[in-house]
Amino acid sequence: MAYIPPHKRHSKDSESSSPTPESLIPQFKRNLNPRSFNVEKRKNKYSFQGGKIIYGNDAIDRWFTVGLADEIEFSSVTCLKPVSLESIQRKQGEKPLALVLNDRVKEENKEVTEIFLNSPWNFVAENVKQDLLSAFENVKNEIESQEVEEVKPTLVARFGKILFHGSRSVNLESVRSSSVAEYTLRQLKRSFYTNVSSSFVNHIINNAVPMAGLELEKVKKIYHVKIFDKMRPDSTISCKCFVKQDFEKLELYKIGLKQVRYLVADMSCLGKNMDLRLMLCTKRTITSLTDDEMHSIRSIISSAILDPEVKGGLRWPLGKESFGERYAVVGVWYTDAKAFTSSSVRLNIRHADRFDFRSSVGEATEEVSLKLKGIPAKLQFLAGDDLRASHLLQEKSVDIDLVSEMLKDNLKLIWESFLCYGEQVE
Repeated sequence: MAYIPPHKRHSKDSESSSPTPESLIPQFKRNLNPRSFNVEKRKNKYSFQGGKIIYGNDAIDRWFTVGLADEIEFSSVTCLKPVSLESIQRKQGEKPLALVLNDRVKEENKEVTEIFLNSPWNFVAENVKQDLLSAFENVKNEIESQEVEEVKPTLVARFGKILFHGSRSVNLESVRSSSVAEYTLRQLKRSFYTNVSSSFVNHIINNAVPMAGLELEKVKKIYHVKIFDKMRPDSTISCKCFVKQDFEKLELYKIGLKQVRYLVADMSCLGKNMDLRLMLCTKRTITSLTDDEMHSIRSIISSAILDPEVKGGLRWPLGKESFGERYAVVGVWYTDAKAFTSSSVRLNIRHADRFDFRSSVGEATEEVSLKLKGIPAKLQFLAGDDLRASHLLQEKSVDIDLVSEMLKDNLKLIWESFLCYGEQVE
């Protein structure tokens, strides 16, 4: 019998929608600040064990709107509108909603200065600075506790769209296409959709790159093989591979674990057609594996068959997608990425073709992210032996002001070179 790749198999079970990570993450304590902030503290290190998203101890997860002038009433100029996304509708069973300016604002054609902040990047920087320092304190604790992993902190800005989903307390039908209060939005489930349009990618390459003074650094085509390890049930091993020169087999060159998130600040950028996520996370490279462990992982990688006709670009002969009872392939990615860099930032534009073996769902996306290189390096330098936020603020206020200015400069670059694209999406 011919081998059938997992995503071409059909069964009654595969027809039922799989639960999303958001639906499995427990409800967290909320500290609601005035006007626009929704802050969640994630107490457990692995709040979604064995799944896709891992949060560090006391990780901060917040959402807020940015762009409106202080005197503008939020509910008078905004509404929620449905977004057609097949992959999400298949999982959720309903269309998600996006926050947009309402039709009345467009019809009145008000001047930008009447509605929007002049320098939204200053507003964002001031409101995330304290959280960034607190999150770095938690990062330092992780770095000190690791023995077999190399941990590297990363601060990245991602472009996409914040989507709202129904919850037990709020039904989407009750808020669809009508004025909505921020309090109501805080009760909805939230996700960040990173697939951007080809026109946005073209804008970045043709306009943002030269405006920001970025230079092409490299082009990389990589296969990512996601492997479940029974001995590490709280994470997933990520194997980065490239194709050997004979174009027939994969060559393994780096093994890491899923990133751990310590700060997620989602911003609904009103008046823009893209939203923004600012995220502090750690990338973990495994530095100590036994010969038997390496043999098991390499055996899985070497058994992969390149196949551009299947989602993710890889398949395995029957029985070769696992090794013993410990390791099993749970997902594959193929990414074709371009990296542009300057002294302070690194832009990554990639086409990603993914397939998840667990849910039998695949998707091809275009993604844009910006790594803010200087800020993590500066905070690590300041930390020394004490990275407590209170210590940094009290003892090194001048240097912290420098970090704040670096953050403002990076955010200003984002607003003026990246978020200036087009009009708000319907």
